[in-house]
Amino acid sequence: MSRVAAIDCGTNSIRLLVADVTTGSHGTAALRDVHRETRIVRLGQGVDATGELASEALERTRAALADYTAVLLRKGAERVRMVATSATRDARNRDDFFRMVRDTLGIEAEVISGDEEAQLSFTGAVGDLDPDDGPFVVVDIGGGSTELVVGTLEVDKAAVRAARSVDIGSVRITERCLHGDPPSADEVAQARELATSILDEAFAAVPVDGVRTWVGVAGTITTLSAVAQDLAEYDPDAVHLSRIPRADLHRIADELLGMSREERGRYGGIHPGRIDVIGGGALIVDVLAAALHERAGIDELVVSEHDILDGIARSVA
Repeated sequence: MSRVAAIDCGTNSIRLLVADVTTGSHGTAALRDVHRETRIVRLGQGVDATGELASEALERTRAALADYTAVLLRKGAERVRMVATSATRDARNRDDFFRMVRDTLGIEAEVISGDEEAQLSFTGAVGDLDPDDGPFVVVDIGGGSTELVVGTLEVDKAAVRAARSVDIGSVRITERCLHGDPPSADEVAQARELATSILDEAFAAVPVDGVRTWVGVAGTITTLSAVAQDLAEYDPDAVHLSRIPRADLHRIADELLGMSREERGRYGGIHPGRIDVIGGGALIVDVLAAALHERAGIDELVVSEHDILDGIARSVA
């Protein structure tokens, strides 16, 4: 048995997984959580408008990473991989980010391509599912990008058929379109048109005909599960492998987009750092639900707590 760690630094959050790795019955790596944590740091604050990482966003990320480094030392992680995604891919001053990571964590952060990000998400997402429920389409909605991956699960091994990452996410669509509190009907219509146009590009590259199960991962989708279940506080055990019908996704998106930030804050299952962007994230999910119904006849979302973090951990197991 060995102990590995994965860090995923996205546009909105930075997340840590420390896990023990054992060999499964088919010779594949099996993970057992030791420590899993999320911090909302909004690294991508203003990147879409300025093209640069804000100094205060870098400092928030550094502080979270310093705490994570202490956890790694306490838990005795033997191998660590840190992946950075959309915000750092887009920033002119990304060298400042890399220098901060080296100084704080002691290793290099990897900026992976959108396609690799999608493949890692798929590998992490489908591990707890029945292979007979495939083929699967896995959707990972981040702050700055959305990944779609189609594939199968065969003898505990994920096989990716097609993957695409596009530049639409909860932070990006909020900063571009959803300025009101709550956003106006015109802002919502503009956001829906933008999301539909960009996601059409993803579906052109990732055909979903024949797909049987839609799996959603990452903070936007897990938060929507907490809202759908009206959880008094976020409960990962209740969220993992929960199912949300398409009609409920549409209703929840309309409700969240019609609320002020203060009203959204009354949901115990929404992390304070997601309150201002969850409406935009819900709109993207609603657009995806309509497209998957039309293209593949899918009417339900399966929510997974396991995602790119688990895929990153498996990659260093």
